[in-house]
Amino acid sequence: MNWQKLKRRLPRLAVNIVVIAAILIWFVPTLGLLVTSFRPASDVAYSGWWTSLSSPLKFTQYTVENYKNVLSSGGMLIAFRNSFIVSIGGTVIPVFLAALAAFGLSKLNFKGRGFFYALIVMMLVVPTQMTFVPVLRLYNKLSLSGTFGGLWLVHTGYGLPFSIFMLHTFFQSLPEELFEAAHIDGASIWTTFIRLAIPLSVPALASLVIFQFLAVWNDLLVALIYLGGHQSVAPLTMRLSSLVGSHGQDWHLLTAAAFISMIVPLIVFLSLQKYFVRGLMGGAVKG
Repeated sequence: MNWQKLKRRLPRLAVNIVVIAAILIWFVPTLGLLVTSFRPASDVAYSGWWTSLSSPLKFTQYTVENYKNVLSSGGMLIAFRNSFIVSIGGTVIPVFLAALAAFGLSKLNFKGRGFFYALIVMMLVVPTQMTFVPVLRLYNKLSLSGTFGGLWLVHTGYGLPFSIFMLHTFFQSLPEELFEAAHIDGASIWTTFIRLAIPLSVPALASLVIFQFLAVWNDLLVALIYLGGHQSVAPLTMRLSSLVGSHGQDWHLLTAAAFISMIVPLIVFLSLQKYFVRGLMGGAVKG
């Protein structure tokens, strides 16, 4: 009898072990980063972070000096502002345009709808790096390099294929009867989009906002390519990358900076987390 119970519980036990292992793999490096961010530079250079856990006396050596140095370094507040501007524009624009496109591709009947959707899906597999040279040459001709508008357009272009794909799946799961009834009552396409599609797709939109915001906020490569030396509009990631000296002697500051940069994405995720799983699962089963 006990063996039968054990056999039934083995799959769940295996899943629990895998989940716990995944949590530890994620948590241990994060703990090390957190501990290092409070350690003096001399300790960081000559001993590992785990030595701080060997004795309670080690915690008395902790200091917030690393955080003070990061926050007082020149241009940090401007970099925070720039990251907010870039992330908000790079999130709102593609999400709104993706909602319009996904609604049209899923609920409107027009010739070539399947072709356009297939073309968008194909764009998901195009490497971003292949576009850097031609887009940058175009930006230089149009004087868009080093501008917030240029970064918004780039993040919009790179984020639209996935955003449309995700929202299209969700919009297709919405009952057709609702939209047919709205059309019978005389509602226009714009009205059905604003009054029906948008309120019903809040979970999916919230999930997409999380994905897009995190991608833009944590981006370094695109900012380096399209901003170049324009420090006046440089986001936080570019400013943090300059904290470490050429020989890596100041990397302890980077650990404190990493946690400072995590605050905003963490707030965004915690604010929208109740919609996150609903948004991901919303299009899994067609209603």
